[in-house]
Amino acid sequence: MTPRTNQRIDGKRLWDSLMDMARFGATPKGGVKRLTLTDIDRQGRDFFRTNCEAAGLAVRIDGMGNMFARRPGRDPARLPVLFGSHLDSQPTGGKFDGALGVIAGLEVMRSLNDLGITTEAPVELINWTDEEGSRFGHSLMGSGVWAGVYTQEKMQALADPDGVTVGEALVEIGYAGPEVAAPFPADAYFELHIEQGPILEAEGKQIGIVTGGQAQVWYGAVVTGRDSHAGTTPPARRRDALVAAARIIDLVDRMMRARGEDGRGTVGRLTVLPNSCNVIPGEVRFSVEFRHPDEAEIGRLAAQFPREAGFIARDCEVTLELTELFRIPAQPFDPECVELVRQATRKLGLSAREIVSGAGHDAVYVARHVPTAMIFTPCKDGLSHNEAESILPEEAEAGCQVLFEAVLARANRAL
Repeated sequence: MTPRTNQRIDGKRLWDSLMDMARFGATPKGGVKRLTLTDIDRQGRDFFRTNCEAAGLAVRIDGMGNMFARRPGRDPARLPVLFGSHLDSQPTGGKFDGALGVIAGLEVMRSLNDLGITTEAPVELINWTDEEGSRFGHSLMGSGVWAGVYTQEKMQALADPDGVTVGEALVEIGYAGPEVAAPFPADAYFELHIEQGPILEAEGKQIGIVTGGQAQVWYGAVVTGRDSHAGTTPPARRRDALVAAARIIDLVDRMMRARGEDGRGTVGRLTVLPNSCNVIPGEVRFSVEFRHPDEAEIGRLAAQFPREAGFIARDCEVTLELTELFRIPAQPFDPECVELVRQATRKLGLSAREIVSGAGHDAVYVARHVPTAMIFTPCKDGLSHNEAESILPEEAEAGCQVLFEAVLARANRAL
């Protein structure tokens, strides 16, 4: 099918800007380490802000460091159409997770300028703070506070392993905005993101039309046993926190696999104390998360896991402190916004399929207040949260063009 539009974004400029952003926190293996609210994050934010202002956008920052870059519309009374993602990364992250959505949003703004288009409604590009949760242990932080899921005070009090709080880090890098993060009236929100999974690539689809996000529940776990000498303590006298933790981790894996290909269960963070070769570990701290498209299944997991993990702790003669950090319900996206994405793919002649997001995204929280949709592009081998994460320039361009079409259609819709 021949694309039925001559309003094209600049694919080369988009790719060059993605590579420019990838310089901030670049790793030897080709990925990025741009942990939230670090000086490297500040550098990336400064680069983004400079380019937004060069494009004539008015940039403001809220109390969580969320960045909003607005382009006025013909009718200032109309609610803005929002779009964006995040610039922070995992410790061994890839170039495109989050950054694609932000830099593609910048390309949408630049292309509107190049084409001399004045939208009816204002359009606003967002960089959300700390989507990844890799530094302070709480993902979707900026969008979560904005959406009213968490209080700004509570999130600013969270500390990293070095004891630096979110509030202190915001001040240190100069991104503590004057106004409390809170939802404001908006017409719609669109987010472009790599799939972070293998489905689109395996099926040869260029675009994923995201219909919603799956449910999640996250825990913080602390197993407490007793430090003792590895060479002198017989089996009957051991209170090995790491053995108990290992059995609980195996439980997570078994519970995931019992739910087939839709099941997700992960322990991604583990701290062993005192972490000495000849000391039986007396304390282990670790993360646990479950995800599933069916919210009822998450409810069953949340009932089963603490009970069975408690049995393991009892049998190992250790104590288990299990804290439910948060539970995210399944979030369907707005049918009208999803339809605009669907129409854009047809207009551009791109192959597409509908898909539910397996990963958590800022869009999931934004959707609680604003009609929302997401756009996925394929990534090689479905690999993400990895320095080898990779997409092709033409895949980035296709996703950005769909974003452009959806934003433009929504901003110019008849009221």
